[in-house]
Amino acid sequence: MPIVTLAVTPAATLADRVRAAIAEGRRVASAHSGPASGDALPWTTIAAFDADVRGHVERDRRIEDERDRVLIAAVTLGQTRAEDGPDRIAEARRQLVDALDYLEQAVLRFGLVNRVAARLGYGEAGDPVATRR
Repeated sequence: MPIVTLAVTPAATLADRVRAAIAEGRRVASAHSGPASGDALPWTTIAAFDADVRGHVERDRRIEDERDRVLIAAVTLGQTRAEDGPDRIAEARRQLVDALDYLEQAVLRFGLVNRVAARLGYGEAGDPVATRR
């Protein structure tokens, strides 16, 4: 599966890129219809985040933990079979969407712009990804 990069306008903020990448992950989770082979679903779910966000924020254990949680939830959904029943599939999908939500919240709450993102105009290195409201 090719890496997905999001078409985000130059005026978009890094927070906008975070939201768009997580929305793409939710779309992948919603479209998943059956058992996935190997690592297909986890890496497809997180591809936009890795391509468009991860390299633009300072590494933070809390963000990495939430990213790992998404991968684990995606593996669980990917391994859920039709014979497990629609309730189990729906629960696994809900857990994946919840994990994506928590990843988005972690980046917006704890994420700091790194030097790469600063060079691209997303703020100064060390600035919060999102300003608190």
